[in-house]
Amino acid sequence: MPNSSPLVSTEVLKSPPPLIHWTEADQACSALWRSERGAAPPKRIVLADDTTTADIAYRFACEGTALLWRGDFQNARQLLQALARRADNIPTRKRKKAAQEVPLAEAFHLHRLAQSQRARMLGMLLIPFNADYSIPLRRAPDAKAACAEAWGAADAATGASVASLRELLGITSAHEWRRVGVEIAALGDAPNNRIHPHYGVFSPVRGEYIHLVATAHLPKPPTGQASIVAFDIGTGTGVLSAVLARRGVQQVVATDQDPRALACARDNLARLGVAQQVKVVQADLFPEGRASLVVCNPPWLPARPSSPLEHAVYDEGSRMLLGFLKGLTAHLAPKGEGWLILSNFAEHLGLRSRAELLAAFESNGLRVVSRIDARPQHPKASDANDPLHEPRSREVTSLWRLAAI
Repeated sequence: MPNSSPLVSTEVLKSPPPLIHWTEADQACSALWRSERGAAPPKRIVLADDTTTADIAYRFACEGTALLWRGDFQNARQLLQALARRADNIPTRKRKKAAQEVPLAEAFHLHRLAQSQRARMLGMLLIPFNADYSIPLRRAPDAKAACAEAWGAADAATGASVASLRELLGITSAHEWRRVGVEIAALGDAPNNRIHPHYGVFSPVRGEYIHLVATAHLPKPPTGQASIVAFDIGTGTGVLSAVLARRGVQQVVATDQDPRALACARDNLARLGVAQQVKVVQADLFPEGRASLVVCNPPWLPARPSSPLEHAVYDEGSRMLLGFLKGLTAHLAPKGEGWLILSNFAEHLGLRSRAELLAAFESNGLRVVSRIDARPQHPKASDANDPLHEPRSREVTSLWRLAAI
């Protein structure tokens, strides 16, 4: 696959947000529409305030009519919670239908569809923002820093904007994750072991895949070299590059296509004091050259992302996985290894078979040196109320050690 040139700027490059239009006090109004999940501006908008009941709001939202909030901010949060309770109160008829056994792949797609419809409905409660990202509502929080991290620096020339309250809550939650960071045991003792995920970059909250990279046996350095060169494909937060650097790998090249991920990785590697060992570049999968170790943790589910923020979870058509396998041998140094970190959740859902994965190895000139498995410890793995509990309970995350045939 072709490689891109190194990124010159870490600013997020995207087209200006579209406009949203409504009528207020018999006047035509407009503002920028902000949606990181890629939702289109709602076509129908009504004003809502503290007198709007949850039942009325729910009816409007289900019909596709958005509610632009003009009341107390904390009351808007309570209204959103009330809408969520109504969305989750499944009628008996639908509950019985959902209880019927269907193939797991179909159950997965139905679950995603239901989640998408729920998110769309809850996204109909809208919040206004001034040009500086302040919120002109009573008891509104100061979310200016969080919004700037997600949307870019405020610009008075752009004017006011509107976003869903649900998106704002996601932005402020991501800001807190970034501020506090995620403690990674494989990076050593606190406090110098935290990864700070930026907005839109997948947070390393699942520790089993990090532990696999932290404990697997490293390939031997080429003759005459003290250390190996490693590539980290799709680095995200930079956590795996940091783990390799802390393990003594002196040269790591970390790649990603997303400007947010590149900025996030550089920030984390600098915080951890390993920036001299890791070079972060923008590339479609592989950088130039060869390495003794090439690590890749692609999205685990071969399904279409429903929003830009889902690209870290869903890999439509297994594009990243198959691209990695296709290009691996050309980027491996003699006696080098490729480490593929992959969950078998897709196999349990019927989205990809083990035979298909092994055939992809073979067709790309790769053999399996060994496989190291780990059971996930995240809460969903033991949540019996999760609609996908049965396949989740059998999930295993594996590090496949691959070498050229």
